[in-house]
Amino acid sequence: MSSSFFIKNKENHKKGKSPAVSKRKSDGDSGAKSIKRAKKANPKHNEEISSDSETESSAVPKKRQPSEEIEYEETPQEKKLRLAKLYLEQLKEEEEKRAEEESFESDLIAGRLQEEVLEQKGKLQRFIAKDLIAPDASEIRVLRGHKLPVTCLVITPDDKCIFSAAKDCSIVKWDVESGKKLHTIPGGRKGTEDRHVGHTAHILCMAMSSDGKYLATGDMNKLIMIWEAETCKHLYKFTGHKGPVSGLSFRKGTHDLYSASHDRSVKVWNVDENAYVETLFGHQDAITGLDSLSRERCVTAGGRDRTVRVWKIAEESQLVFYGHEGSIDCIQLINEEHMITGADDGSVCLWSVNKKKPLSTVKQAHGCHGDAGLEQPHWVASVAALQNSDTVASGSHNSQVQLWKCSQNYRGLEPLFSVPVSGFVNSLKFSSSGQFLVAGVGQEHRLGRWWRLKDAKNGIYIIPLKRKPPTQEEVND
Repeated sequence: MSSSFFIKNKENHKKGKSPAVSKRKSDGDSGAKSIKRAKKANPKHNEEISSDSETESSAVPKKRQPSEEIEYEETPQEKKLRLAKLYLEQLKEEEEKRAEEESFESDLIAGRLQEEVLEQKGKLQRFIAKDLIAPDASEIRVLRGHKLPVTCLVITPDDKCIFSAAKDCSIVKWDVESGKKLHTIPGGRKGTEDRHVGHTAHILCMAMSSDGKYLATGDMNKLIMIWEAETCKHLYKFTGHKGPVSGLSFRKGTHDLYSASHDRSVKVWNVDENAYVETLFGHQDAITGLDSLSRERCVTAGGRDRTVRVWKIAEESQLVFYGHEGSIDCIQLINEEHMITGADDGSVCLWSVNKKKPLSTVKQAHGCHGDAGLEQPHWVASVAALQNSDTVASGSHNSQVQLWKCSQNYRGLEPLFSVPVSGFVNSLKFSSSGQFLVAGVGQEHRLGRWWRLKDAKNGIYIIPLKRKPPTQEEVND
């Protein structure tokens, strides 16, 4: 106790001050209080002083802001720790973002793989038809350029160009966006086959490889021409059919070409090798149409033999289907397992390759014409399918393109809406994106002149496939 008391006294001795000093201090304190009152009374004056010169501001110490105090008091170790924490938080955020992106990509890839599997099995069906609405007449564009009826057309895989052919023996390449001609391969006169590069007879069919490299065209002169699609340069000429070439299709993902003819045969060609492969027989009448997808098989319409056939190329076998009451004029695959056909009895049929009879038949699909009691159906001259979807289309000589919805699992056909055009609808094709439908229209049927429409005009109709605007619930979802 005594030692602590001694220390305290010592401290008091050091801190001790004389009465005079204490008095000066009290006087100073009172002076400081008066300065504070003056500052409070005239803050503007103080602000002007503190911002005028550095010497004056140093004379009156500026009150340190809280943030400045933190920054001033932070030690190097604390700063390192704070920056390390920020860096770790940033890394954590980046990892979470990367994990989300990888999860999204894996889900996307899984979805694509699932779609590819369903597509290969022929069970993929995208439901698009319910959202489609009829376009306004002003939204339909018409491309004019062929002198005679348009007989066939194709759209490039990127949807940027259209190739069309006609009875004037010419081939025209069009730009979809501008509607302008990019290239014309003129037709030649009969008897000039030896010196003319191109067709000298009515072109009946055309096809394009899935990579957009090759264009194939077939004509009434039994010839198949192969062109380089980009430049329209002539490459090869295939001969061998003994009748008009009425159908062409490239196997998807390859340069194998299937051709059909009025000689009742189907031929297989390898375009890369400029080679003939084999011939298949089976139809009892002229083949009027042909189509194929990825599998090593093709489907054909047999005209007046009233059969649809599935040709298994590798097995060298065929399946025969019956259903139409008239000549089957056109055929198109929807996916690997389903197809649609049209006939001159006015009917449209929906098929599965696993059933010998149609899944659904719509009779008088485009109505009838003629006097009362003598009505005849408008025959169906062309069909098209938006691949792996529930949307198909048919064309007739009633100057209408009719769109249809396939019910779930392709059990039925329901009409959606019709689009007026001016003439025979000789060819129909959906764009790969499903954004538009193209119709090749002429004054007469692609195969003959027994029926001519007076007011018809030759042209290519680009029909936009408009979608309904989304509902508020769909937007919120």
